[in-house]
Amino acid sequence: MTTSLAPSPRLLLIATVVLAVAGVVLLTVPHAPSAPSASSPSRTAAPTPPPSVTAPGRLGAQASGSAPATASTALTRSASASALPPHGEGVAGDAVIQKSVEDAWPADLAADDEHTLLEAGRDLLRADATGTGRAKWPSLFGDAEQAIAPAFATARFRVQAAVARRDGSPDRAVVHLVWAGADRGGTYTDRRITDWYFARTSTKGASTWTPQPPT
Repeated sequence: MTTSLAPSPRLLLIATVVLAVAGVVLLTVPHAPSAPSASSPSRTAAPTPPPSVTAPGRLGAQASGSAPATASTALTRSASASALPPHGEGVAGDAVIQKSVEDAWPADLAADDEHTLLEAGRDLLRADATGTGRAKWPSLFGDAEQAIAPAFATARFRVQAAVARRDGSPDRAVVHLVWAGADRGGTYTDRRITDWYFARTSTKGASTWTPQPPT
């Protein structure tokens, strides 16, 4: 007669506990990193390229072969905002604005022509904004009785920067002006931009730059 020996419940419980402890130990032991395969070369992450920097102003446009800046955008494209003086800086910041415009739009006129145009452009802007000197330009401003009342006070008017450049041909030019002023309501604003256009006319062998009516 054969007697089967069944395992004791106590032995089964002990065996289960031992196996559970062994499993926990195996899970907590850190695994050593596997060695890289000798057949595959190691790779180094490529560095992230720095963000591209666009050269400010017309100099940047020239470098990329773009067309020159126009008069109305010469100042705004000439330098980053941080390079210009803050609004309200006053006369102290005018030299920086002047250089910014000159850098953005290099000279292309004879010195005599440039001087004549700058003087006329400043006078025209002052006459238009403040009313001072309008009698000098009757073809543009008409009679004093019919003239539009000036919008800006003479006392706070100031030209901050000005350049005269060709406008497509040797006989056409534009005076690009940056200026500041207080309107009749007392609101003061600087870095205003105005362009006056001129055409060269000849009379009896003498050439003259004639301002063109605003369009």
